[in-house]
Amino acid sequence: MKITLKDGSVREYQQPMAIIDIARDLSEGLARVACVGVVDGETKDLRTVLDHDCTLNICTANDPEGLAALRHSASHVMAQAIKRLYPSTKLAIGPSIADGFYYDLDPETPFTAEDMEKVEAEMKKIVKEAFPIERFTLPRQEAIEFMKERQEPYKVELIEDLPEGEEISFYRQGEFVDLCAGPHLMNTKDVGKAYKLMSLAGAYWRGNEKNKMLTRFYGTAFGKKAELDAYITMMEEAKKRDHRKLGKELGLFMMHEAGPGFPFFLPKGMVLKNTLLDYWREIHRKAGYVEISTPIILNRKLWETSGHWDHYKNNMYTTVIDDEDYAIKPMNCPGGVLVYASEPRSYRDLPLRMGELGLVHRHEKSGQLHGLMRVRCFTQDDAHIFMTPDQIKGEIKNVANLINEVYSLFGFKYHVELSTRPEDSMGSDEDWELATAGLKDALDELGLPYVINEGDGAFYGPKIDFHLEDSIGRTWQCGTIQLDFQLPQRFELEYMGADGEKHRPIMIHRVVFGSIERFIGILIEHFAGAFPTWLAPVQVKVLPISEKFEEYARSVEKTLNDAGIRAETDGRSEKIGYKIRSAQMEKIPYMLVVGQKEEEEGLVSVRSRFAGDEGQRTLDSFIQMIKEEIASKTLRETVAKDKKEDK
Repeated sequence: MKITLKDGSVREYQQPMAIIDIARDLSEGLARVACVGVVDGETKDLRTVLDHDCTLNICTANDPEGLAALRHSASHVMAQAIKRLYPSTKLAIGPSIADGFYYDLDPETPFTAEDMEKVEAEMKKIVKEAFPIERFTLPRQEAIEFMKERQEPYKVELIEDLPEGEEISFYRQGEFVDLCAGPHLMNTKDVGKAYKLMSLAGAYWRGNEKNKMLTRFYGTAFGKKAELDAYITMMEEAKKRDHRKLGKELGLFMMHEAGPGFPFFLPKGMVLKNTLLDYWREIHRKAGYVEISTPIILNRKLWETSGHWDHYKNNMYTTVIDDEDYAIKPMNCPGGVLVYASEPRSYRDLPLRMGELGLVHRHEKSGQLHGLMRVRCFTQDDAHIFMTPDQIKGEIKNVANLINEVYSLFGFKYHVELSTRPEDSMGSDEDWELATAGLKDALDELGLPYVINEGDGAFYGPKIDFHLEDSIGRTWQCGTIQLDFQLPQRFELEYMGADGEKHRPIMIHRVVFGSIERFIGILIEHFAGAFPTWLAPVQVKVLPISEKFEEYARSVEKTLNDAGIRAETDGRSEKIGYKIRSAQMEKIPYMLVVGQKEEEEGLVSVRSRFAGDEGQRTLDSFIQMIKEEIASKTLRETVAKDKKEDK
């Protein structure tokens, strides 16, 4: 039996071997930290016996597969602890997820934060008891009876949904048994000490709001305590940066029960939003785009032609007008197609780049709504590019460079994924192969590293997704480039070629910000509300030392506003120290303190969020300085929070 390892080396064994024994043969140290093995691309328990030639990657908690198994095993340890403490609790599901794990449960009485502490303490006992985690299987009917005996109705329902004749997989650790496909670690002690329960939430059974609301225990686990500590620190920082909290404190936006998932932008939030949109228009004008606007409601026939009615109907809001079905648009692309088709086109007109800041509506489940990050209506910074086949690569490169320009401006790092054909796709194999190759070639020529995300493309074409990283290391999928051969065919789009014949254009769908609302939420958290000067809703706060100097302060404010600088005056009867602290809390980039000397000499005393006291200067020189900063969209760094002058 030949085992090909990750580094390409080959080990030969004369008899079948368990993965854990192969790990010991390679290194005792590896065997101690091994979590799972990936055999010919499939993740397996370490107890799995190999009896044939194969590839093998033995994974630790430093690998995605190993970390997932560690977290999955931690979810079982948590469920075991809950069943010990609250035996009447019914088990639903408990998978590993991107940042940890969860378990959905149906308790007899509601859980509280105090219960989390008790459960975590019981988990420590289970880890110390070092139960072997062992897999066994039962025939389907026996598995159903087994779970009925254990009074686990949710598990019974899950098994009943599985095909007839299938062997059902279970895992046992001590007195605890769970329906599970695995894989898992070998022993509860291997879960280690680097785990923590994070929060409680509600979750509908099987994600269906018509089903019973269960309680979801969230937790996380890592291979090392230092990694857990770093994650907890990041989560604490994330709470401070929560855009919902800062959005309220800074007067940017609000939500209301009159329209769940439909955000209200407040005056300062509108300044922020419009500044972003002005920037969007500026860079798109330079990049050769024209701007269009298409209707928010269009008839059912259009959405059937585009394919959205079949592929996206459950997420669309519909209405009836003059006895005809209409839908509020969830995407802008069909409207853009109609604009293209509104007049004859020539190859000389291509590429035609049409941008649209279109308001779209999508039905999201109430439990998935989250501030500006997950809403039911948002402005999408769409653009649709119509082109000839030989223009594909160049246009994709142009869009990628535009996205890079925008993300670099905000200080975002990012990585790229290429998503390929999904199961519910439409179109021919030939079109999909050509489209996918076009995206790959463009990425290769740009030298952009990327990973393949199999089967996650749009139903009409493959796509490139840009995942940006914020200031505390979280990633967000925002920009996307989608290549589409299907809509031009379905709408029978044409252009007259140089040969005098009619040809079918190819279409790119792309966004840079994605959802403007979501991007604003990301920016709030990325900058912790302390926006760069060009983006700040209020760029300067004028602070008179006393009421005697308010008139001068108001004249300074007017001069600033006349110069195109967003300024306000704090005319309250408060001490100057209080006003300064208030402006700092509001994340104002610049404060201009004015008193008798400033008024007599036509000066302003400048304090900034970036460097504290910056000294006195003339108002004209300050205006020149800040206008240059705004025009260049500079990202100035802020001084340390404990700097004495900011105390």
